[in-house]
Amino acid sequence: MEFRNSASFGKRQEYIAVAELLRRDFDVYMTLVDDQQIDCIIRLEGPPLRYIDVQIKARSKSAKNPGTFAALEIRAPRPNFFFIFYSEAADTYWVMPSLEVVQKANVGKSGDNEGKYRLVLTNIRSDGSVVARPKWDQYKGAFDLMRD
Repeated sequence: MEFRNSASFGKRQEYIAVAELLRRDFDVYMTLVDDQQIDCIIRLEGPPLRYIDVQIKARSKSAKNPGTFAALEIRAPRPNFFFIFYSEAADTYWVMPSLEVVQKANVGKSGDNEGKYRLVLTNIRSDGSVVARPKWDQYKGAFDLMRD
């Protein structure tokens, strides 16, 4: 059953993140497939009427690096494209505009991850607990960034 749990973790977390968006009164539309790096779309009343594309990424508490989001391929960063990152171990969401992800993330220089982005959003303390890195505090729980 372990494979089933790990295989469905990402999808479960997508639905949980969407539930969080709904709880915060966002108008959310789910996509059927994720071939354009879009897990859901948020409709924002205007004027003007706007749509935000959202990609959701999650790391489980059993992951070796539970707050590291690596090998991120961002094909078309743009003002209306956001990432929601979630670390189960830190029980924390970070909401980041794609333009800021590509600006602030580390970029792979060679090998399989060349040109791909990497963010480390948590620290692991000596006692094994996982905490959000203060460096990223401006994005922690920052769902309202999508409304601006």
